[in-house]
Amino acid sequence: MNPIERRFVSLPSPTAGRNGAGYLPTQGLYHHPAGQQPRTALIATHYNVDFSEHYMADLMAARGYGFLGWNTRFRGVEHHFTLDAALIDIGVGVRWLREEAGVDNVVILGNSGGGSLMAAYQSQATDPNLRPLLGTPVAEAAEQLPACDFYVSTNAHPGRPEVLTDWFDPSVTDEFDPVSVDPALDMYNPENGPPYSAEFMTRYRAAQVARNNRITDWALEELERVRAAGAIDRMFNLPRVWADPRYLDAALDPNDREIGVCYLGPPKFFNYSPYGIGSSNTIRTWLSMWSLEYSQCRAVPHLERITVPSLVVQSMADAGVFPVDAHTIHDNLAADDTTLEFVDGDHYLETPDDARDVVADLVARWLAARGV
Repeated sequence: MNPIERRFVSLPSPTAGRNGAGYLPTQGLYHHPAGQQPRTALIATHYNVDFSEHYMADLMAARGYGFLGWNTRFRGVEHHFTLDAALIDIGVGVRWLREEAGVDNVVILGNSGGGSLMAAYQSQATDPNLRPLLGTPVAEAAEQLPACDFYVSTNAHPGRPEVLTDWFDPSVTDEFDPVSVDPALDMYNPENGPPYSAEFMTRYRAAQVARNNRITDWALEELERVRAAGAIDRMFNLPRVWADPRYLDAALDPNDREIGVCYLGPPKFFNYSPYGIGSSNTIRTWLSMWSLEYSQCRAVPHLERITVPSLVVQSMADAGVFPVDAHTIHDNLAADDTTLEFVDGDHYLETPDDARDVVADLVARWLAARGV
């Protein structure tokens, strides 16, 4: 394997400059084989998580590829997220790879929650399609994004609104009371299961969608109210987002996952904790990222515009992303050249011991078979 060099990259964005404290909005680490200038490189970005030291970065660099672990202005502050700004920032990284790193082929890597974000990027770069949010025009820079040459999805959700809604606790009766419960919709109420009946699951999934839509309705009304008072937006909290019945019932979307856990640990404990996706939002961010009705962070419409060769990889012991999600992503790609692979491992490929190397080898073989 090749020794690795890492280069810190920090750049302005067309719609954001240097912060008063001194940092630039887009930042990341470029990993590459020491003393070499790869002709093919991957770029990975998430809505919120810092991907600069992504676990695949050094593994791909050791196999002869570049890897830009890239962060937008929203790293660590997803409660301010808007999609067009994030895509503009990703475009900064793609341009840097081509113009400064000397890369000929850019591979867009959509991992975990970043899967739908990177699908949206390639979609917008291929066929600009973003709609204005609340009357705010899409920034011009978002209409001029450089497209990538390959698309790879690993352990990815089919969209931010979808995953939040799948994990929602629909038994919440008052969004401003984090312990309010309707026992008839409480998956942690032993009278409901596990195992969960088909009738319960039908009611449960419908109630999750209804909760998402209720929050959207409230957000629109609240935005009108605060704007009438002279404010531009407001923050709000979102309780109870660790309540996917698949955590406790192995018969639902079966795979090799450990039962009784979510990504953080015991799901009931964390469901009543302040830790979880979407826990804080502005109204604009809710509508841009999480709302089933308004968000453009749903992957399927974007996948339908992706025509470059595409690889979808899914771990079979993932506790929060399931084979059905991988099939959804794969089956909605518009590319003629698509591959779907299932591998051993949990969501972060921490187990088994060789899981990360297996996936890195798989991606490298897939790219090499396509001449890059």
